[in-house]
Amino acid sequence: MFPMVTGFMNYGEQTIRATRYIGQGFMITLSHANRFPVTIQYPYDKLITSERFRGRIHFEFDKCIACEVCVRVCPIDLPVVDWKLETGIRKKRLFNYSIDFGICIFCGNCVEYCPTNCLSMTEEYELATYDRHELNYNQISLGRLPIPIIEDYTIRPILNFTQIKNR
Repeated sequence: MFPMVTGFMNYGEQTIRATRYIGQGFMITLSHANRFPVTIQYPYDKLITSERFRGRIHFEFDKCIACEVCVRVCPIDLPVVDWKLETGIRKKRLFNYSIDFGICIFCGNCVEYCPTNCLSMTEEYELATYDRHELNYNQISLGRLPIPIIEDYTIRPILNFTQIKNR
């Protein structure tokens, strides 16, 4: 008889616990029902990215020593570095540097391990194109700095989500 009583007690405890979990989930749902939707009118309003945001990579051709550390630390061996050894001065001469952002995973290892700091991350995140071949950037397009969102007069920057709630 005692096993049957303990079985009913366990069933009752499980039922009470399940009801409590359902009630907690329902309370969370009701708390979200009272909030206003967060909408950003994208082309005209943009959020300012954080300081450590990993956007498009910026490359400075003059600083690069063609050491290929960026290629070795990249998990997918993405940067293409073309160089030639100058025998007269015993230095590498960089000819071409390119990165295909259609394949890049924006991990930031190349920027982190570059010994001369010729690579840096920008706040540019709009890399959408109709042709995937346009995402292959050479040293000229990698050297172009994007316009910061704060300086662009056509865009109203939004610092954080509290500004959206106050509108």
